[in-house]
Parts: sequence; C-alpha cells; structure tokens
Amino acid sequence: MKTLVVSIKSSGEVLKDFARALKKARAGRMKKPHFEISFDNRKDFERFVRHISILTTILALKPRSIYELAKLSRMDVSNLNKIILFFEEVGAIRLKTIKVNGRTVKQPVVEYQKIEFDLAA
Repeated sequence: MKTLVVSIKSSGEVLKDFARALKKARAGRMKKPHFEISFDNRKDFERFVRHISILTTILALKPRSIYELAKLSRMDVSNLNKIILFFEEVGAIRLKTIKVNGRTVKQPVVEYQKIEFDLAA
C-alpha cells in the first residue's frame, strides 16, 4: 500500500532529508519507497488540505475525465482544473491521457491509498 506523507518543512530541512535519503539509497539501506510532499509555506499546505476531498473522490469513484470529476464533486470545471493542476504540480495526482468515446481526455489518478500528515515541525 502506497502512503503519501504531507508535511510543512523549510527548504533547508527538505535538502537535509534528501541528503540523508540519498546516503541510505547509495548504501543500499532503503527499506521501502517513501513518498512525501513537503510544503515550505502555510498557504500551499492549507490549499492542499482544503481540497483533499477531491483526492478522495478521485480515489473512490475513479472518474474518467476532469469533466466527469466536476460533475461528481459538483464544482465548476475551470475552478476544479486549477486545483487539479496544483495537485499535479506538487505530485499528489497524475494525469493520464485516455480515449473516451473517441475523444482524448485527461484522467486524474491518485496512486496512494493512504495520506498521512507529519506536523512535527
């Protein structure tokens, strides 16, 4: 089961964590893959948390397009598209190009079954 860890850290802390992980990987001591999104400002973190219901909708209902997701979540497509692009930018979702009824559409995919928050900062 893939778990996504969401945290707030300074840029320096993120670089230190990356250096530690790189050392472990080079030494062959990585036990399992680690997926983490670290925000360096409160505004982006709060935006992520405010729209987390969209991630759960994608995971539970598996919509075939952003338009279908907008219908399911009762949101305006243009507003939802901005949120989807934000989630894609930070790595919370992946947009997969598929054909639906002869049309090429972008399908949002959440690759994590669990999201944890690390607020130890």
